[in-house]
Amino acid sequence: MSTIDQQFVEFIVKTLVSKPENVTVEREIDERGVLLSLTVDPEDVGRVIGKRGATAQSIRTLLRVLGTKNGARYNLKIVNTDDYDGSSEKAEKETKKPEKETKEEPAQEEPETEAEETLAEEEATEEAEEDKTNSELAEKTRAELADLDDLDI
Repeated sequence: MSTIDQQFVEFIVKTLVSKPENVTVEREIDERGVLLSLTVDPEDVGRVIGKRGATAQSIRTLLRVLGTKNGARYNLKIVNTDDYDGSSEKAEKETKKPEKETKEEPAQEEPETEAEETLAEEEATEEAEEDKTNSELAEKTRAELADLDDLDI
């Protein structure tokens, strides 16, 4: 059974991709809120992320709006489903890098790591901005409620 947030993301993404039958959204709840893991066909990942992450950012913005309405915090994770899943190898490299730097690593994998680092930095910045925006919104709402409490009706 899909929840409204899963259906929402599926609807948006299925309209963007060329293989909508391969779109799945998994939902997990943890201490940071609701994590929606989006899986699409490897050919469609670029469409979902968009130039400079603009499409993914837009989907995350819409999720924030839905979260505000539902009183939840949503995070969207786009899962890489390429035939080559180097996630565990990448994790090993990242833990081994501080120990020794080797020149044996292929130059092709560095841009992926840099792209992932850039994406992680952008997501951290987004979360910080979101927290700031939410704090400002909460303060504004409290002030408006306080003004309403002062009214004699």
